[in-house]
Amino acid sequence: MTNHVSVDVTDGFHLVIDALKHNDIDTIFGLVGIPITDLARLAQAEGMRFIGFRHEQNAGNAAAIAGYMTQKPGICLTVSAPGFLNGLTALANATTNCFPMILISGSSEREIVDLQQGDYEEMDQLNAAKPYAKASYRINKAEDIGVGVARAIRAAVSGRPGGVYLDLPAQLLAQTIEAGHAKRSLIKVVDPVPRQLPAPDSVQRALALLKGAKKPLILLGKGAAYAQADDDIRALVERTGIPYLPMSMAKGLLPDTHAQSASAARSYVLAEADVVVLIGARLNWLLAHGKGKTWGKPKQFVQIDISPTEIDSNVAIAAPLIGDIGSCVAALLDGLDGAGIAKPDAEWLGPIAERKEQNTAKMAALLNRDVAPMNFHTALRAIRDVLKQHPDINLVNEGANTLDYARSIVDQYQPRKRFDSGTWGIMGIGMGYAIGAAVVSGKPVVAIEGDSAFGFSGMELETICRYELPVTTIIFNNNGVYRGTDVNPTGGKDVAPTVFVKNARYDKMIEAFGGIGYHVTSPEELTRALSEAIAAGKPALINAVIDETAGTESGRLTNLNPQSNAKK
Repeated sequence: MTNHVSVDVTDGFHLVIDALKHNDIDTIFGLVGIPITDLARLAQAEGMRFIGFRHEQNAGNAAAIAGYMTQKPGICLTVSAPGFLNGLTALANATTNCFPMILISGSSEREIVDLQQGDYEEMDQLNAAKPYAKASYRINKAEDIGVGVARAIRAAVSGRPGGVYLDLPAQLLAQTIEAGHAKRSLIKVVDPVPRQLPAPDSVQRALALLKGAKKPLILLGKGAAYAQADDDIRALVERTGIPYLPMSMAKGLLPDTHAQSASAARSYVLAEADVVVLIGARLNWLLAHGKGKTWGKPKQFVQIDISPTEIDSNVAIAAPLIGDIGSCVAALLDGLDGAGIAKPDAEWLGPIAERKEQNTAKMAALLNRDVAPMNFHTALRAIRDVLKQHPDINLVNEGANTLDYARSIVDQYQPRKRFDSGTWGIMGIGMGYAIGAAVVSGKPVVAIEGDSAFGFSGMELETICRYELPVTTIIFNNNGVYRGTDVNPTGGKDVAPTVFVKNARYDKMIEAFGGIGYHVTSPEELTRALSEAIAAGKPALINAVIDETAGTESGRLTNLNPQSNAKK
């Protein structure tokens, strides 16, 4: 007689979940289908939270903003081929913005794909992802799942964060493996983001440059917000007395109402400063590449960056500080007392204060106008005043004019509370970011959306309602892209390329899914609706009717939108 010894086994499905949980990852954003439906079911059964979307790009955007908020990689799960490609758009955007994210996609069988024999949703996803991701990996054996997940996590968060692609062929998920061996194969990532200390001589070089500055300026990028070195950054600003400018997603690192904020004199300080300290900001198109009319007089730069290859990418950097932001700022603080750096004098601060006062008065006049229908300024005044009473609310913002005006009008008081179009200046992040922020923080979200931008992710209203998330979406409805006044020059039936359905009732969309809809036409109605929606803490949408003539072409990026000069 033969004795049969039973052996406990597990499979690829369970091992992927175990590897994620082993590294304290508890949430997956995604969209189910072949071959990952059971993976989502089992993840939920094992205590993970699975947030199901209507489009993979929006799930990817949710994962990306979750990574930015938490410094842990956000996880997006998709099906193969088209689903993977939808997620890849978000992954590319995450990499560009330096958000840690892992896109996990099921894929077709390797032996068929490699011979191009026409498998279901056949695609070489690994190589397709490589140009747009910080790293790309494929796991072929169940015993390697622990290694694959660990490598993906470390790649996503170490150094300059970014998006990582993890390819899971369908046959991997069903592979069985002895349970004890599987457990031993898991890896807990230790110190995935090691401190990178700046060289002492580079710190002294930066301090010496600041000592000789007559008109210094500190410029904070979203990397400074991601670093979560909030106290030290504030201490550096306040101890030096140097005026500072926050990029849009760095707003709130110090309250926008802080006395040293130079946002209301932005053009002046960029043009007149002689030494600029860049903290987590890159001299890309958003900062006119550090040269030209925007930057005015010649200046020298101190640049704090984790990546040495970023230095000198557009202009010469006089004092590069290579290391993680927290360590670099701490090193500058440690050296301040002995550096002999005097606070800026009235010759620099006086003109800044004058221009702040002048520009603030001009803006107040625009905000306080009594116009009907509302324009961008009067609508945003109402929103600003309500949100001032709720400084911990997460704010998502996208559009052309909607983004440009909101960025300068709506104040932020806490770090990592503003999420917008970012480095690429893209549309379509709205509902994905809103869902990700609500899930991760557990706090309310207000999304200020242009009607065009909203269209990219609007179906996720159903997702917001399904998970009963406290998201209030405000749509600035001016009947079109930029504005709703263009006409078809031929006189034909088709509307102009930039025009939408006139007087659309977006509020009815959310009502169809069980949410609360508001239709408002005045600042007073907008104030009441937003206050009620925030207090209710339920899914809501406010259709805010804006003067269709108020928008400008491409917002403040008109110069990037070429126009034909040819005549027929």
